[in-house]
Amino acid sequence: MFVLLSLCLSGLLLRGDAQDRAALWRGNDRSGRCQYTFTVASPSEASCPQTTGPEVEGLKARLSMLEVLVSRLTGGPGTGATAQHELQEALNQAMGERNLLRGEKERLEKEVEGLQRRMEDMRREMERLRSRPCPPQTAMVPQSHPLQDRGLRRPADGSSSVPHLINRPNQQGDTSSLRDSAWQYGTQGFQEVKAEVTEVPAPVGSENTGCGELVSVGEPMTHRKADNIAGKYGVWMQDPEAVSPYGPSMVWRIDTVGSDVRQLFGYDDMEQLSRGFPSKVMLLPELVESTGATVYRGSLYYQRRRSRTVIRYDLASESIAARRDLPHAGFHGQYPYSWGGYTDIDLAVDEQGLWAVYSTNKAKGAIVISKLDPHSLEVKKNWETNIRKNAVANSFIICGKLYTVASYTAPNTTINYMYDTETSQGKALSIPFRNKYRYNSMIDYNPAQRKLFAWDNFHIVSYDLRLQQTTTAALK
Repeated sequence: MFVLLSLCLSGLLLRGDAQDRAALWRGNDRSGRCQYTFTVASPSEASCPQTTGPEVEGLKARLSMLEVLVSRLTGGPGTGATAQHELQEALNQAMGERNLLRGEKERLEKEVEGLQRRMEDMRREMERLRSRPCPPQTAMVPQSHPLQDRGLRRPADGSSSVPHLINRPNQQGDTSSLRDSAWQYGTQGFQEVKAEVTEVPAPVGSENTGCGELVSVGEPMTHRKADNIAGKYGVWMQDPEAVSPYGPSMVWRIDTVGSDVRQLFGYDDMEQLSRGFPSKVMLLPELVESTGATVYRGSLYYQRRRSRTVIRYDLASESIAARRDLPHAGFHGQYPYSWGGYTDIDLAVDEQGLWAVYSTNKAKGAIVISKLDPHSLEVKKNWETNIRKNAVANSFIICGKLYTVASYTAPNTTINYMYDTETSQGKALSIPFRNKYRYNSMIDYNPAQRKLFAWDNFHIVSYDLRLQQTTTAALK
C-alpha cells in the first residue's frame, strides 16, 4: 500500500513539472490555415531532438534574407573602398573646375578693370576736347580771288566768306589745315575737284567690277531649310572664280552641328539646293571647325577642328593641297564671335582675294585681319583693329573693308562698324540688317553674285546689297 501511494505522488509531481515546461504556439501555415503547436519538454533528449519552435525557425529564415539584402545593397566586400575612391576623384575634379572658374573670374575682373580705365580716359579726353577753345579763323582770301567771278560776294571788311572751308577742324579735333594743294590763288584760274556718288546695284552682270562702300542690305531671301538638327548651324558658298570640273553655279554646303563634321555636299545650282538633291558628296580627310569655311578658285578653305591650322582642300583631286598654322591665332572657343560656335577663325573672299578674321593673345581679343596667299596659305599682311571679336555677332569683307554685325538674334539689328584695310582706319555705321529667323550663325560675301550668304537658324538665306562708288573728275 505504501508503495502504491509513493507512485501516485511521484506521477503528480512529474505532471506538475511537465506543465510548467509545456508551450503552445499558434500561427498560420503557408495555405492560410490556423495551426496550433503544443510542445512539452521530454525527460529524454534523444526522444525529441527539436528544442525550438517553428516561429524561431521562421525568424532565422527572415534574418538570413535580411543579411542577403544588406549584402546586395552594400555591394559586397570592398565596395565601400571603391565608392570612396570614386567620390574622391569626383571631389578632385570639382576642385579643379572650381580653380579654373576662379582663374576665369580673375581674368574677367581684370578685363572689366581695363575697360573701366579706358572709359575713364575717354571721359577725360572728351571733357578736355569740350573745354578746348575753337581755333581762330585767320585765313584770308586775296582781293583778286577768282571766286568773285563765280558770284560769291566778299564782306565789306575784306574778310573771306569761305574760311571755314579751309581751316575747319575735323571730327577728331585735328585743327590742321584742310587746304588742297590744287587750289592756286591768282590770275591763272584753278581746278575744281568734284566727287560724284553713284550707287552700284547688285548684281549687274559680269562687267560690274567696281568697288565701293556698303550703303544698304536688302531683305533676306530664303532658299532652303535644313532637314534635321545637324543643320541648325552651317555654311554654304559658291566659288566666285570657279575652275573645272565645277562651274560657277555649283553650290557647296556643310552642316556644322556635331563632333564629327566632315561631309561636303555639292549641288549643281540653286534650284537643286532648294530641292535638296546633291549631285556630289565628299568626305573631308580632316574634321571641320565651325562655320568659317569658304571656297575660292576650285579649293575649299577651312579650319581643322581643335587647331589653328587652315587647310586648302582641292575639289578636283579631292585631296589636301596645302595646310598652314595661322600664327598665334586663338582656336576652339578662345576668341569666337558673340554667338559662340567655336568661330575663332573666319575665312572670307572678296574682290581682292582670300582673308582670315581671328584674334590673338597679343591683340587681347581684338579682331586681326590677315591677307592670305590662296595657294600656299602664307600670311601676306596683318591689320590689328580695335574691335573686340566677342562683342560682334559676325563679320564679312567687301572690297577690302571689314563690316561687323551687332546681333545674331535680334530680328532688326545693324551693321555697326567698318574697318578699311587700305587706310587702316575704322568708323561706326548704322546700316539696318535683318535676322529673319533670329539665330544667324554665318555671314559671308560673294563677290561674283554681289550678295551676302547667311545661315539663319536652319535656313539658308541671301541678301542683295547696294554699294556706292566715288569717282573723281578734274574740271578746268
